[in-house]
Amino acid sequence: MAIRAKVKRRTPRRRTVVVAAHKQAKRGSTRAGSNHKAKLAPELKPASAGASTFNRALRYLGSLTDYERLRIVRYTSQNFDLERMRTLLKKLGNPQEHFKSVHVAGTKGKGSTCAMVAAMLQACGYKVGLYTSPHLVDIRERIQINGVMIPTADFARLVRMVEPIVARVKPTPTYFDVLTAIALKYFAEQGVQIAVIETGLGGRLDSTNVIKPEVTAITSISKDHMAQLGNTLGKIATEKGGIFKHNIPALSVMQDPEAEAALKACAEKAGAPLEIVGKQIEFSYRFESSRMLGPHNRVCLTTANTKFEHLAVPLVGEHQAINCGLALSIIDKLKGRGFVINDMKAMEGLNKLQMPGRMEQIATNPRVIVDGAHNAARIDAFMRAIGQHVPYDSMVLIFGCCADKDVTGMLEKITGGADKVIFTAVDNIRTSNPAELAAQYTELYGKMAQVAGSLDEALAIANRAVSKEDLICITGSFYLVGEAKKYFAAKQAAAAEKLALQQV
Repeated sequence: MAIRAKVKRRTPRRRTVVVAAHKQAKRGSTRAGSNHKAKLAPELKPASAGASTFNRALRYLGSLTDYERLRIVRYTSQNFDLERMRTLLKKLGNPQEHFKSVHVAGTKGKGSTCAMVAAMLQACGYKVGLYTSPHLVDIRERIQINGVMIPTADFARLVRMVEPIVARVKPTPTYFDVLTAIALKYFAEQGVQIAVIETGLGGRLDSTNVIKPEVTAITSISKDHMAQLGNTLGKIATEKGGIFKHNIPALSVMQDPEAEAALKACAEKAGAPLEIVGKQIEFSYRFESSRMLGPHNRVCLTTANTKFEHLAVPLVGEHQAINCGLALSIIDKLKGRGFVINDMKAMEGLNKLQMPGRMEQIATNPRVIVDGAHNAARIDAFMRAIGQHVPYDSMVLIFGCCADKDVTGMLEKITGGADKVIFTAVDNIRTSNPAELAAQYTELYGKMAQVAGSLDEALAIANRAVSKEDLICITGSFYLVGEAKKYFAAKQAAAAEKLALQQV
């Protein structure tokens, strides 16, 4: 049954205003293929007895090749070497064999889908590991059990454990290899019953593609990481579909016909039974508004074992309704694999879910909303979600992205909601030059834009331009969103300290 979407979109009243612009901060250059040490935020340095060992662990990880922060990455089996990953895990006792797992790939919605699945399983009494990327503020966000980040002491201990092993593995494991190995080892040590694992880049050659999952799932596929995965949806889908396993249930949301055909070919080659949510699995969603929940989406999903009717989606946006349908389908397949799941408890777990960095309001005066939309499809979903769920007069958009993205596509989508645009750089060597972004934006759409040398400067420009009914949105990269969250957390902490001193 095809997906039915009944959506009433609210068109906010907007004023025509001149756009913002901004100059790129000075950043060091990194040669292609060389290591890049990530800057460590102050928030990642806990003031505790174990702070020095934790910070040492961060420094060690920063010394490893980090493809998330390199400007040019050659997508080859040498750089993304699964045998290297298998060797590393073998020396750690093959921890991935000590618990069951779910494996999720895709372009957008992976993190949200994984979080929904983990929340439902936890509510049903399972001890659930969750491995996602990237992180926003604290690296430990990537490794969680039942919603609790790995303790700093355990993180530091596992880095110390793996460090001498890494030294003996050739070619040397990467930053993401080591983080993945640490996550799997931690989950095994703590006796998780199931882990929900999000892929990093692609799927076929991804470090996580060494697990033997109970279910594999593919979220929406769009153009992203094209330099590595290919410049067509079919090529990108083929890389994502590389996680399919023989006789293991495979799921996908409805895709572009080219991507769907590629996924079907991958499933046939792997011998994996593939079902598409909205086709082989009956699924529908609708947008509505109520006094209790306000604007929100509701979904219905029916299978032989499961029936969810008019279930409220906990996360905002039409795209999250589709992600929710995939998460519910994963839960349904786990039932068929022997997991005891109570639908009512699963719904309770889903209702409690909150996702940082996804349509998250982090300030109130003026209102500031952040979203880690990092490709054209995500930007489009973000703009539409804002239009549906957030009343406002005028939107000031602070935008920064990495140069390896579909920049032209992203710029096109921000025109759908932004009245003013301020371009800035992201804290990553792959950052796009904000002055070039502004020039391209003006050339393509005839709209003025401003450039800011830092997020602080961009926020200062935005604050001068907004009134009470206006909205500031920050998007384009998880790195930029993480920086914004740290900025406002520090600001709130300083205000609280000042208030405490005044009351003394």
